[in-house]
Amino acid sequence: MEELTIPKPKYDQVLVRVKSAGVCHSDLHLWEGGYVGPGGSFMKVEDRGVKFPLTPGHEVAGIVEDIGEAVMGFQKGDPVIAYPWIGEGLCSACRVCEEHLCDSPRTLGIYQDGGYSESILVPSYKYLIKIDSLDMESTASLACSGLTAYTAVKKTQVEAGGTMVIVGAGGVGLMAVQLAKAITNSRVVIVDINNNKLQEAKRLGADEVINSSSTDPNTAIKDITAGLGSEAVIDFVNNTKTALTSVNMLRKRGTLVTVGLFGGSLDMNLAIIPLRAYTLTGAYTGKFADLVELVALARMGKIHSVVSKRFTLDKVNEALENLRAGKIIGRAVLNP
Repeated sequence: MEELTIPKPKYDQVLVRVKSAGVCHSDLHLWEGGYVGPGGSFMKVEDRGVKFPLTPGHEVAGIVEDIGEAVMGFQKGDPVIAYPWIGEGLCSACRVCEEHLCDSPRTLGIYQDGGYSESILVPSYKYLIKIDSLDMESTASLACSGLTAYTAVKKTQVEAGGTMVIVGAGGVGLMAVQLAKAITNSRVVIVDINNNKLQEAKRLGADEVINSSSTDPNTAIKDITAGLGSEAVIDFVNNTKTALTSVNMLRKRGTLVTVGLFGGSLDMNLAIIPLRAYTLTGAYTGKFADLVELVALARMGKIHSVVSKRFTLDKVNEALENLRAGKIIGRAVLNP
C-alpha cells in the first residue's frame, strides 16, 4: 500500500472516487507476471508493453469527484463506470472506434494506473458512462467481464434454436449465459468442473450443464445435438486441454471463439478445419458502444454480474489468491 498525491484533473480529464473495482483474471496474470505459452514457456507481460510499478484494476465504478475545465455532460457526484480500453487514437483500430484492439493501447489498470485505489484519473470524460441508480458492485465488471462475454457471444452468430456451448463458468462465463439467452435465445450448454458454479449457471438460464470431471463433454454434446455437434463453442478457459475439446464439440460449419488466457498450445489435424469448414476466432473485450449497450441491458434487468465476495483494498492479495484457487463464484470486488 502506498500513499500517492491525488491528481488534479486538467482539460477533459475526470477524477473518479472508486467505489467498486472488479477483480479480474487479467489482474491475476499481471500479478503473476505473464502467461503460460506453448510447451510450458512463460510469456512476460512486459513483452506486451506493461511497465511496473503499476496500479491494476480495469473494472471501475465510482463517483465523479473532480473535473477538468473542458468536461461536458458530467458533474461532481455523478455515478459512473469507466471504459478502460483506451487507445492512442490514431491507429486503424482506433479510427473505427475499436480502441480495445489498438496497436499501442493505453488501457487503465494495464498500461496506466487503474482502480485498485481510492481514486482514478480517467484521461477523458468520453470514456465514462453514467449508471444512475445501478448497483456499482455488479455494474463495475461490465467494463471487462461483460464486454468480453458480449463480444464473444456476438461473434458466434448463433441464431434462435441453435446450440451454444460455453466452456468455463467463471464470472465471464456466467455473464455469457445471460447474454446468450437475452440476445440469441439459443440453447445454452455450459461446461465446468465445479458443481456450485454449474448450479449458478443453471439458475441464470443455462439449458444444460456438464461437469467435465465426471462426464465426457464431447459425448454429452453429441447426445444433446442428435450427433451433429454445437453450432458454436466459446472457450473462456482456453488452455491446452479445453481448446482441443472445444474443437471436437463443433459441428460442421461451427465457430470456435477463444477468449481465455490460460495459455498452452493446440495440436490438431489442420486438414479438419477446411474439411469441416470451421471458423476459429478470438475475442478480446469490446467497444465503447458495446459498454453503452450493456449498461442499457443492465437497466432493463436483462443481465447482472454475480458478486460473491467483497474485499477492502488492503486485502487485495487475499482476493487474488481466492481467484487463483477457484474460490470465487461470479466476481469478487474491491471496495476502497
